[in-house]
Amino acid sequence: MTKRYLIINCDDFGQCKAANEAIIHLLEEGKVSSATIMPPAPAFKEAAAWARSLKEPKVGLHLTFTSEYEGNRWRSLTGDPSLHDESGYMHMTIREFEEKAAPHAVGAEMRAQFRAVQEAGLTISHVDNHMGSLYGLATGRSYLPQVFRECGKRGLPFRIFRNVYEKDPLLASIPNAAGILAKVVALADALGVAMPDYLLTHVYPVEEGETYESFKSMLIQKVYDLPEGVSETYIHPAVEDDELKSFLPSWQKRVWEFELMQDDDFAYAIKDAGVVMTDYRYVREHLRRPRVAAAFQLLFKLLFRK
Repeated sequence: MTKRYLIINCDDFGQCKAANEAIIHLLEEGKVSSATIMPPAPAFKEAAAWARSLKEPKVGLHLTFTSEYEGNRWRSLTGDPSLHDESGYMHMTIREFEEKAAPHAVGAEMRAQFRAVQEAGLTISHVDNHMGSLYGLATGRSYLPQVFRECGKRGLPFRIFRNVYEKDPLLASIPNAAGILAKVVALADALGVAMPDYLLTHVYPVEEGETYESFKSMLIQKVYDLPEGVSETYIHPAVEDDELKSFLPSWQKRVWEFELMQDDDFAYAIKDAGVVMTDYRYVREHLRRPRVAAAFQLLFKLLFRK
């Protein structure tokens, strides 16, 4: 029987002090698998300084091209005007980014963010993308070929997924999700970019009538329903503080996520369900398909050329 593995990744490392404090605590206590760091964000240097002390890479790169919250915004590393809105900060929505960002500027910024983590002294474990801005979700302008090229050169896994989990209400509801995903997987395989088998999502803000207990029950049920193979779920944990409350309408959900990772009931569920906690080292070592470099140009033309 194939084992069921789970990666719990903390997104938005470096966004603010509240996020940094929670993520550092969870990683130090071994409650989560990894985190992904945001080079343009205001608390990046603090997060990177701590991450340099890790003996094993547990921090990845959270490629960041949007800045969505008033009161906590940031500029790109390269300063290209097409990456910013009228306020001088990175675009607030993925639609604005897709419509206004110049492709050459996106590539330059992507490489700058890879350099930023290297110059900060970090050996990263994997790569993912803030808000899915590089997926082409709003207009179809996808930058995944560029992302996979950068990951492939470095032998880094990327958070995308090989299969749509039928019990995930968000991903399973996307029209022709399996067909779209097949193209993405083919390109990732051609460039030797490893990825998990499944991604498990949950609603980001607090839903009407939702409580900590109902939120906990929902995620515990996901643990028991976990499919065979390697699944990732991502959280945005944070401690409660005045800065977080000042800019983040959904701050309560982040505090719940921090609390849940320390909840004995959640830890028991993982053990009782026979789920094995793992990280992106396992993905890199066991789920990477043989690189087929010669096929890249053909795949690019057939699958992504407009």
